[in-house]
Amino acid sequence: MKTLRLILGDQLNLKHSWFKDTNDDVVYCLFEMRQETDYVKHHIQKVIGFFAAMRQFATDLNLNGHHVVYYKLNDKENTQLLTDNLNNLIKEHDIKRFEYMFPDEYRLDHQLINFCKTSTLECEVFSAEHFYTNRNDLALFFDGKKQYLMETFYREMRKKHDILMIAGQPEGGKWNYDKSNRNKWKGDISIPKYKGFRTDISEVKKDIDTAKVETIGRFDTKTFSYPISRIQAIEQLKYFCEELLIHFGDYQDAMHTDEVFLFHSRLSFAMNLKLISPRDIVNTVMNYYRKYGENIDISQVEGFVRQVIGWREYMRGMYWAFMPEYKSKNELNNHNKLANFFWTGATKMNCLSHAINNSLDNGYAHHIQRLMITGNYALLTQTHPDEVDHWYLGIYVDAIEWVQLTNTRGMSQFADGGKIATKPYVSSGSYINKMSNYCKDCHYNKDKKIEDDACPFNSLYWNFLDDKREQLSKNYRMRMMYSLLDKMNANDLQNIKKKAQHIIEHQDKY
Repeated sequence: MKTLRLILGDQLNLKHSWFKDTNDDVVYCLFEMRQETDYVKHHIQKVIGFFAAMRQFATDLNLNGHHVVYYKLNDKENTQLLTDNLNNLIKEHDIKRFEYMFPDEYRLDHQLINFCKTSTLECEVFSAEHFYTNRNDLALFFDGKKQYLMETFYREMRKKHDILMIAGQPEGGKWNYDKSNRNKWKGDISIPKYKGFRTDISEVKKDIDTAKVETIGRFDTKTFSYPISRIQAIEQLKYFCEELLIHFGDYQDAMHTDEVFLFHSRLSFAMNLKLISPRDIVNTVMNYYRKYGENIDISQVEGFVRQVIGWREYMRGMYWAFMPEYKSKNELNNHNKLANFFWTGATKMNCLSHAINNSLDNGYAHHIQRLMITGNYALLTQTHPDEVDHWYLGIYVDAIEWVQLTNTRGMSQFADGGKIATKPYVSSGSYINKMSNYCKDCHYNKDKKIEDDACPFNSLYWNFLDDKREQLSKNYRMRMMYSLLDKMNANDLQNIKKKAQHIIEHQDKY
């Protein structure tokens, strides 16, 4: 009885139990499809990276003796639709059984559930064997609780998996070293040359160009620098441990005009495609820490582990706990358009210019650039969450909806009303100056509020607080800021709001 097994573009896990043995009666299939390139406008490097990794994965499976059917983007057999491609292969290979792994995006999960409901085949779904948790673990963990605090979940993960624990207590005496992870990088700590991969993707790029796929972003080389195979992902992880981990925690929130990646691992693309698992990464980091711990402070390691077993697993759990309703949340009732300069980087605000051009050039920005620069500005200008979602989902090579949506609509835009974040992550220019050198050579003055050369973040910040008073003033974490707002001179506030409204109405002049 012939079995067809589907592998999606973010399920490239060579260590999956499916691949332990070869079987002539099992056909594996992977498809490059317009269904996936066109549902949002993606960064050109994202499309290249996915297709290059998928092609390498198919090659690896073939070399290991598996029967693989691979549809490239322009193959004449390719219908560009998932279910149509599956139905054609089922007829062609006389398939009697269909198997797939749980997708990590709701739309694909829904599509495959409906496909199986209408199919006459035996159908079975399997774990992707990647995450520490199952889809519903987080919802069960928080069942009956009023708040879904990441810190509570993170501590449970540490205990459950015995990570940075000694005799049931957190190693070092603290659960969280976040306060040690907020240093400003001033250039005094050298950063080793970045680990890059010169993978030839000229054929992939040609196929994308031939198909006339509409993309965003920039790409002016014939090689791709992010890992596209398990071997490359392991090399990247080794490089991170040997060269970057020692200072990761200290500068994980820092931003600087001279550096794109600072001490970040650049493993998220490989991890989100499942080329390498979070267990692989955490175990390797912990082994390195145990071996060389005398030179590495625990705050560096804990800061990294928290991102992987805490934040990443938490975001996935929140996604499956609240979808599909979560995708339409707009609790702050924001409806403005996203500024046009998000697509060009053409703004006089140095922080936004740097973060956006970084994103357009590399398909990358680290979490603070996403949260406190681009996300902060979008929220302060009261942009509709749909607009923000579409940009974030398209612009970053590592953006897959299960992690993008919760980070953007929840953490960044507070559109879920506080399910993920306990307060909106907004700031004036002072925070940006504290964590970066962006303000140093900016056209605008970080200390001014309403003058022609005043930093736009300043008036936007106070205007936002005043506009959203009804929704936010009772938030215990916002009391101090509302206390300051209440003490502000009425005429001063009126002038600040007038300035902010001018910025919102004329964003592309700033």
